[in-house]
Amino acid sequence: MYNILVVDDEPLICKGLAGLLTSSGLGIGQIMTAYNGHEALDYVRMEDVDLIVTDIQMGEMNGIELMHQAKMIKPWVQAIIISAHETFQYAQMAIRLGAKDYLIKPLNGEQFLDSVRNTLLKMDKPVPRMDEWLSGDREHFQMEELHPENVERLKRLLADSSELAEPYEGDDSGDMRPLGVAGPYFSVLKLKLALPGGEAPSAYRERDVRLLQYAALNIVKELLHREWNALSFYTDELEIAIIIQWSEAEYAESGVNKINQLEMIGRTLHHHIHKYLGMGCIVGISQILKGPRFLRELGDQADKAILWSGEHRDYHVFYYGDFTWHNYAEDPSREELNTQTNRIVDGAKVYIEQNYRQKGLTIHEVAKKNHVSPNYLSYLFKKNTGHNLWEYVIQLRMEESKSLILNTDLRRYEIAERVGYESPEHFSKIFKKYFGVSPSELKK
Repeated sequence: MYNILVVDDEPLICKGLAGLLTSSGLGIGQIMTAYNGHEALDYVRMEDVDLIVTDIQMGEMNGIELMHQAKMIKPWVQAIIISAHETFQYAQMAIRLGAKDYLIKPLNGEQFLDSVRNTLLKMDKPVPRMDEWLSGDREHFQMEELHPENVERLKRLLADSSELAEPYEGDDSGDMRPLGVAGPYFSVLKLKLALPGGEAPSAYRERDVRLLQYAALNIVKELLHREWNALSFYTDELEIAIIIQWSEAEYAESGVNKINQLEMIGRTLHHHIHKYLGMGCIVGISQILKGPRFLRELGDQADKAILWSGEHRDYHVFYYGDFTWHNYAEDPSREELNTQTNRIVDGAKVYIEQNYRQKGLTIHEVAKKNHVSPNYLSYLFKKNTGHNLWEYVIQLRMEESKSLILNTDLRRYEIAERVGYESPEHFSKIFKKYFGVSPSELKK
């Protein structure tokens, strides 16, 4: 049974879509409705949501940003976008972020249910188990691999940018377009794989290791290569490198932070490789630089990001820019790491305490103020305080609202407004979930 969240700033549309889903006969458990992106994110954080059906134009947070932030929280969440505008740029961005469909209003009921049905069926799609790979059953996946000579050239390119050929017009760093390297903007991700059970490669037959490598690279290609301009290949026995590139026009697209997109990709890759192959996976993500001459530097950044996994063994996706490398002449000590971590967490707490009443406050905003990525901040906050960052926001909001209910004559909508909620109904839901009683019951 799947749980579906319907999001639209028009309550009648939410009600209509929820009614269609209720009477559809599909295997649906809970149907939730939200009237703006911030309310929807609360559901994603606090409930088991499998599929989001969202309008694209909703005031402060549009459907694209909602889908992106939801996937940052739970990479496995699927999305269907609904729009009153047949805008190519929106559709392209939605598909690139993994939307399963892009539907135009006014909706046809049958078309809508077909889209939901197809999305749920794909979520149920059987994936080969590890033992099927080891028995040589590859019929589920067939991927197009790069030519071995091109792979070798790409590996040399990450190791030594003097591999670059003659320059081409508009770029003095060399023409690598025959290899699929065009850019001009690049980032490098590296996946360090670990065999199931943490076994050394020597514990497996060489053929079995190759099959697991093949399976992991296939998952990478299945997830990335339809929506992203990406080159992926093995760099050594248990490592995959991914070069992601953007044209000038793609890089100029507004609306979604590119580093957040890369982190979403990293978390999605880790989730699928671990889920379907039982393999450990650490992802290192570089910054974004312009020009293929920086590919070696970007590869080094991805390697360096992975090194931090030794300090954070329960974390799996590392972005180079999260660490203040320039502050240290050499690798920092454990004490220096703890000092840096405490500073980040303390800064986040101060910012939240000053701004939790703000409507539309997001983890992304808190992270930006502390110069780290949202996922890394969430991880550090949970590790240091024992509860996640959004739970801390809700705790502050709920304690203040309780005080206002008990000590003032403010009405429910006024209290909701004061503690950062646009919808009094959503405020009441959160309040009852937190305290076990509704605001009116507490007042009595």
